[in-house]
Amino acid sequence: MTGPDIQTERDYVEADDAQLVEWAKDDSTAFGELYERYIQKIYNYVYYRTGNHHDAEDLTSRVFYRALGHIDRYTDRGVPFSAWLYRIAHNLVANWHRDRDRRKVVPLDEYIVSGAPTDAPEAVTESLEEHEQLLLSIRDLPPERQQLLILKFVERLSNAEIGQIMNRTEGAIKSLYHRTLLSLRGNLAETDSVHPDKRRRRFSL
Repeated sequence: MTGPDIQTERDYVEADDAQLVEWAKDDSTAFGELYERYIQKIYNYVYYRTGNHHDAEDLTSRVFYRALGHIDRYTDRGVPFSAWLYRIAHNLVANWHRDRDRRKVVPLDEYIVSGAPTDAPEAVTESLEEHEQLLLSIRDLPPERQQLLILKFVERLSNAEIGQIMNRTEGAIKSLYHRTLLSLRGNLAETDSVHPDKRRRRFSL
């Protein structure tokens, strides 16, 4: 590890991620700074893919343990360090679900609230009664679309940032998001047809 005399010359707080990654290859303090920057974001992401705090804490620890073990091989090829962490998290969560054969549940309840962007999923509905049906529809989405909604409305990432994490172009992410909203609206409309007494006006996309 780098000696204390060199560490004192480094401004870990002001350094960007790329610099910290280079330092972290032989400097635990630099990795510690990266950990502090992303621990909460990664934990949030994992929690909203697993649905419980115990497994989220365990998997988050594994994410950073794996990152530490492979950081000497990390090379910046235009994909930011944060995207690399999210990809590790995504793979670990996918394995977690596969091993347990669990249905993928996204507890987005806390985020389907007022104050979110006007094109957010909650804009598809207008009442608290519809809110519950919306959550059920989200939980029935394919994992990829659940991941998109988490990154967009829990992590508040841009389409470009999400594209880097999901290895897609920004345009592809916009398209996937639009299709996801259409799917949600379709699911809710289908519920209306089954229960016409509960029919309500939907937002246009």
